[in-house]
Amino acid sequence: MRLTLALLILTAAPALAQDRIPSHCIALAEAEAQVVPVALNEGLDEGSVLIRYINHASFAVVTHDGTVAVTDYTGYIGTQDVVPDVVTMNNAHSTHWTAAPDPRIPHVLEGWGAIGAPADHRLDLGAMLVRNVPTDTRGPFGEGARKDGNSIFIFEAGGLCIGHLGHLHQIPSDEQYAAIGRLDVVMVPVDGGYTLRLGDMAGVVRRFRSSVVIPMHWFSQASLQSFLTEMSAEFDVVETGGAQIALSMKGLPSKPTILVLDPVYLD
Repeated sequence: MRLTLALLILTAAPALAQDRIPSHCIALAEAEAQVVPVALNEGLDEGSVLIRYINHASFAVVTHDGTVAVTDYTGYIGTQDVVPDVVTMNNAHSTHWTAAPDPRIPHVLEGWGAIGAPADHRLDLGAMLVRNVPTDTRGPFGEGARKDGNSIFIFEAGGLCIGHLGHLHQIPSDEQYAAIGRLDVVMVPVDGGYTLRLGDMAGVVRRFRSSVVIPMHWFSQASLQSFLTEMSAEFDVVETGGAQIALSMKGLPSKPTILVLDPVYLD
């Protein structure tokens, strides 16, 4: 499925006064419909959110009104001249941020704070709310740990609570889990070592109890398959064969599901 220009190019600024459908971060509504990939040219209704895997740890999260967020933004998302409304970044590794973001982007949210203070974001874009929960990072070989060096970013849109774990180096504390809330959808790094070890990351995924898990940040099919094998007894595994999926509260699967997306730049 190729990303059509019509959906992602912003033809008008997001309506900030618009009422956002409340998310269910703490209490998830029941839903029995199946998750089905849709063509972008069919459009998104008010209760749907598009998730497009771009590359590595970068995703586009798109609302029905054309509001676009890009996660772990590196400065390049493809040849289409798409200007996101907001980008998030983490600097635990150079493939998760850029020192020179497109100056046209109105909101650039860094996942690390100033010295001695964590990043603290709560950005209301009308159809989408973006917030963060800081986590600690480690240096090479476990040295040079930095408190609050990474952020888990949460995107609340279309009634969904969508979490992106960034370059996660620590198992979240109970307080951090509480601050994150109930994630309906979570993007999870599954490299098996550059972030968390596979067993630890699997435990984090189980703790979130999300309806949809989207693997990211793998460096080989071997690490991806190891994660799928680890989780397959508890999760359905769906190989979508595409780069994007449209999700809604009513369309969440009744059984926890891992959706495998194939990254494609916005070309």
